[in-house]
Amino acid sequence: MSATQDILGAVLSLREEEQFLLVEQLLDRLSPESDGLADDDLAAELERRRADFEHGTAGEIPWSMLREEH
Repeated sequence: MSATQDILGAVLSLREEEQFLLVEQLLDRLSPESDGLADDDLAAELERRRADFEHGTAGEIPWSMLREEH
């Protein structure tokens, strides 16, 4: 058995929450860029956007425009 298969077997034996944490840590490590937002900053930005949406002040971006960006 390869080391990768051994590791996968060990990961699959973890609880689901532990698997999610592991995936999150791996993605953070492999991510070429950081978004530069700390958890508190991200939470504040999400709350601001939610409030804008609820008050009807959020700008709309057509899907075709978003698709072109990526």
